[in-house]
Amino acid sequence: MAARLDSSVGSAQWMLSAFNITFAALPLAAGSLADRIGRRRVLLTGIALVGALSLLVALAPSMAVADAARTIQGCGAAAVLASGAAVLAHSTSGRRRQLAFGILGTCFGTGLAIGPLAAGALVETAGWRAVFLLVTVMSVPAWWCATRAPESRNPNHPGFDLAGLVCFTAGLAALSFSLVQATTAGWTAPNTLLPLAGAALLVVLFAVVEIRRAERAMFDVRLFRRPEFLAVVCQPFTVTLGFVVLLVYLPAYLQGVGGRTVLASGLLLLPMTAPVLLLPLLAGRLAAASSIRVVLTGASALIVSGALLLTTVHGRESWLALALPLLPFGAGVGLAFGVMDNAAVSTVPVENAGAAAGIFNTMRITGESVAISGAAALLSTLTAARLSGSGLSAKDAARIAGQAVQGQVATTHHATLAMGFTGAIHTLGLILAVLSTLGAVLTCLALAPRPS
Repeated sequence: MAARLDSSVGSAQWMLSAFNITFAALPLAAGSLADRIGRRRVLLTGIALVGALSLLVALAPSMAVADAARTIQGCGAAAVLASGAAVLAHSTSGRRRQLAFGILGTCFGTGLAIGPLAAGALVETAGWRAVFLLVTVMSVPAWWCATRAPESRNPNHPGFDLAGLVCFTAGLAALSFSLVQATTAGWTAPNTLLPLAGAALLVVLFAVVEIRRAERAMFDVRLFRRPEFLAVVCQPFTVTLGFVVLLVYLPAYLQGVGGRTVLASGLLLLPMTAPVLLLPLLAGRLAAASSIRVVLTGASALIVSGALLLTTVHGRESWLALALPLLPFGAGVGLAFGVMDNAAVSTVPVENAGAAAGIFNTMRITGESVAISGAAALLSTLTAARLSGSGLSAKDAARIAGQAVQGQVATTHHATLAMGFTGAIHTLGLILAVLSTLGAVLTCLALAPRPS
């Protein structure tokens, strides 16, 4: 898309970040709106927004139009996420509800597993616009099916936490903006440091607002006093973070450094994505036979081993050699996906289950949003540092490195870029290994059984 729309590195990065900011910030607000005006109504509106804005992206004449459309599309996705689960829970019960949510989890895994393959095939055969057209087409039967769901609402809902929503969204936007700026302007530039400082202030302000609003807050901060809940909420930052980063940037590495096609890069990700499809149901059985603590700690240990093995990647290895780090990584993520949501609601009193689920999902998507922007800044910075050593100016090195992270490796600098990008991937693997180790220790300690 960046090449076809003649986009700058920063504009192309906003294709990811703009969607993720609204998708991460709005689920709790969308859930509150659904309780007030009707869950089916919000679900139908969300599906319509996702489909219509996907069509607009497919027809976009410039990256600026695509970025704006993706921002609004994230609002629709947040509405689908928040209201869809509520509609499902309201319209089913007992074993039917367990089956329904099991199917929902399987669908999440299926999308993650076949998404890179389907997108790669479409890009190679019909162009990148076909990917967004497919989403538009798929939204039509999804919308029709949703019209058949029963309507439900909560007329006694306490209302919106507008102040908390504004602080949270603004802080997330400021943080993402600073990370995008770091890829092009550098970490010490004023237009990087100022929004970063603003994000820190907004986070503090958000915490103050939520504490003052107590039971009417968007985040029930009292739940964070429970160490077991805090440990589970941190899981997305040690589990989902690495998975999403590799899902986004590893194909660009394999295409730019390894010279592979989009479809071939998607096929190479199968050892990581297939376990996410196959293992969640097994994880539930393992947790029943042992404990959630054992499964989550073991999942983090698998991710640590896969992340450490990323230091062996060089871009042109065989499918089998690349599967060596990706298979344990995907297995760890698949096992964690099978129990994380259950763990989030099981570590709090039953009357707080809804708030716990909302906080957990918001933290998970927020982690993904920050990870995507932060990883781009890290990979670009490390790659640019290698280029600067070869005689290029800092500005040119940052621009070329940013393009490389998006899969566009310049021919004239290919050897240096390949070395720099590969070294950046190795450093990323070490960082993910450290984070996952901390996650494993924290989970093991916090979820340890306590005397009555």
